[in-house]
Amino acid sequence: MNPLDLLAILLCPSLSIVTAGYLTLCRIAPFRRCRTCAGTGLARRQYGRVSRSCRRCDATGLRLRYGTHLINEARRIHHDGNR
Repeated sequence: MNPLDLLAILLCPSLSIVTAGYLTLCRIAPFRRCRTCAGTGLARRQYGRVSRSCRRCDATGLRLRYGTHLINEARRIHHDGNR
């Protein structure tokens, strides 16, 4: 058996399992902590002082996961196509 065939045989199921796990995570916990403010809702200036509310997360400290955003877009496209 060719080493590339063996790699493909092992990689495809593991990639499917990882993808299914991430989609399950997106359904259970659709939000993640904002990286800009580290989940606090307050953005810092260059020298470390708290200056304002975080613009990325609108001061909630949470942002949608990338997978959740893709799921929502797919739903919206499907809904618009079936009206």
